[in-house]
Order: sequence, then C-alpha cells, then structure tokens
Amino acid sequence: MSEVTAIILAAGKGTRMKSELPKVAHEISGRPMIEYVLDAARGAGVSRMIVVVGYGADEVQALLSHHTDVEFVLQEEQLGTGHAVMMVEPAMKNAQGPVLVLAGDTPLLKSTSLQALLDEQQSHAAACVVGSAMTKNNKGLGRIVRDESGNFIRIVEERDASEAQRAIQEINTGCYAFRAPDLLSALKKLKPENDQAEYYLTDCAAILLADGKAVRAAPVFAIEEAMGVNTREQLQEVERVLSER
Repeated sequence: MSEVTAIILAAGKGTRMKSELPKVAHEISGRPMIEYVLDAARGAGVSRMIVVVGYGADEVQALLSHHTDVEFVLQEEQLGTGHAVMMVEPAMKNAQGPVLVLAGDTPLLKSTSLQALLDEQQSHAAACVVGSAMTKNNKGLGRIVRDESGNFIRIVEERDASEAQRAIQEINTGCYAFRAPDLLSALKKLKPENDQAEYYLTDCAAILLADGKAVRAAPVFAIEEAMGVNTREQLQEVERVLSER
C-alpha cells in the first residue's frame, strides 16, 4: 500500500460543550480527545496526518505541536465537512494513495476498524468506502441505502428519509476511505445545494457513483466508535468506555 494519509476534521467550536475551549481540545483521562483519533490512525498505518483547524486554531496547533507527523490546514469559515476537506486540496495535489477522512471528536475509534476500512478500499480498488455500523438506535443518523443486491446506492439523512429508509439500521459513521485522486475530483464537483448552504462530504460518494466509480459501504465499525462528543455528558460517557477498555 502506498502512503496512507488521514485528514482529521478539527475546526468546530463545539457550542454545546459550553466552553471557550476548541471542542477537540477537551480532555479525556488527561489527554485532548483528538489525540485518541491520531493514535487510532497511526495504528492503522497512517504515515501522514493533516488536521483541519478553524475555531481556536492556534490553541489546537500548540496542543499538537509535539506530534511530528501532523501538519495543519486552516478552514477560516466553517462551511461544512466537504468545505473542510477542500481546504486540504493544495497539500494533497500529488497524493496517489488511500486517504482516510475522520472526525477529531470521535475518540473511541479503533485502529483495527480503520485498518478494515482501508483493506476494503484496497481489495476492491474502490474510489470511496463509507464506514458504517449497525444499530437499532439510529435516530438522527444518516442511513446507508443499498439496492436489492446489497450494493451501495447513497447516504440519506434522517430529515430526508422515507418511512422505510428510517427503519434502516446501517448508519454512516462519518469515517471514509478514498483513493486520493478520486477524492480530489469529487471535491471539484461539490455544491452547497442544501438548506444550510454547506458543502457536505457525504455528497462525494454520490458524485463518484454517478461518475461510474466503485463506491462501497463497509459495516466494519462498532456503533460506539461513531460516537462524536458534542456535550459534557457525552464526554463523560466516552471517558467511561475508554476506562472500561
């Protein structure tokens, strides 16, 4: 496998944390939560990490300055996950290998799951693999829609889902493995065609599929790994799970 890159999204403020501290800087067992994501990526064979910073950028960079394998890209305006990855384009223009896109507020990610996601992408020569998980507690989560043969069709957000789609128990974790050139080509076609006027990374899968590329969904994650930390209560829950591990 050629060089594996991870793009880690860490630009958000985390308003519901009720703190001026950048969300990914909040500590779990004495470490900033984003460090757990970095550990998981390294364990999966990632050799280059690009952290997208925004709110509290200087603080996050200072916090991670001792990580010699981490570089930073600034997202001045927070215009969605797709926009965050667009900011990385100049740093990625010569990349040819696999690219993981991860959220910096998911400290329960496991290296083994990320490795399984990369293996799926490599073994099927897929342009994109959407990391999924199975759960009955799917409220508020994007559903993975497949055809009768089990092939990936699209991700549908709950607010846009039909009654039948809302019953789907396979959900999008927000973890992706792309082939670098395919990711860059999809980003060029992203449009903010939604009520938030934001660029959604989820749209890249549909763009690549429409271009005739191989796009898959792989249920290689446990649902707990997809748990993003948005509140103090979730921070405590994640700390409990990590201590049990």
